[in-house]
Amino acid sequence: MVAACDGAAKINPGPAGWAWVLADSAGAPQRWESGPLGRTTNNVAELTALAELLEATDPAVPLEVRMDSQYAMNAVTKWIAGWKRNGWLTASKKPVANKDLVVLIDALLEGRDVVFEHVLAHQVNGDPLNAIADAAASTAATEQAPAGTAHGATAVPQPSPATEDKPRAARSRKARTSRGPGGGKAGPVIKAKFAGRCGHCKSRYEVGEEIGRTASGWGHRACRDGAPV
Repeated sequence: MVAACDGAAKINPGPAGWAWVLADSAGAPQRWESGPLGRTTNNVAELTALAELLEATDPAVPLEVRMDSQYAMNAVTKWIAGWKRNGWLTASKKPVANKDLVVLIDALLEGRDVVFEHVLAHQVNGDPLNAIADAAASTAATEQAPAGTAHGATAVPQPSPATEDKPRAARSRKARTSRGPGGGKAGPVIKAKFAGRCGHCKSRYEVGEEIGRTASGWGHRACRDGAPV
């Protein structure tokens, strides 16, 4: 099976929602689901979307998951091993954010054949499944109501000015035009030597994660380059 999942928060934190879409091996959408989360962060929405997808699919069937959130994907594939060794503390000895969701996803992945693929969001001719999941998550965040094939929907959501996750797009434009100290262009991307908090979206980045200068200081590469975190 091939799937995409996405989360949206209209303000970070703010009204949020999650969504996933499941396709056949040829990439044709078969079913989708979305739900509200009240007021929370974008990262919580992204992790919830992944958890909901894994809970809704057959663990015996291999699954390809497409995501535009590097944070959610890295949390459950790369960083989690170190967090476990450190007793669920980060390299800076602080509690891991969103631990309950990370632990849940880790359990849902146990014994499953799951491959993750990072895709860029809001791209012309980009990944069509990601676009569907983004539109559904954005609508769930705005309307704070569940939707999907299980709720009687007969068509898949389509991106439009009304459903696109506007805060992400706004951050993208700001990041592309941001300036470094003294008015120069944003500096190069580097790997963080220490864990910290993104000056733009205010969520954490970990040791070894790629970071760069944003208009508000050091932060995720995604915030700097214009992709969602």
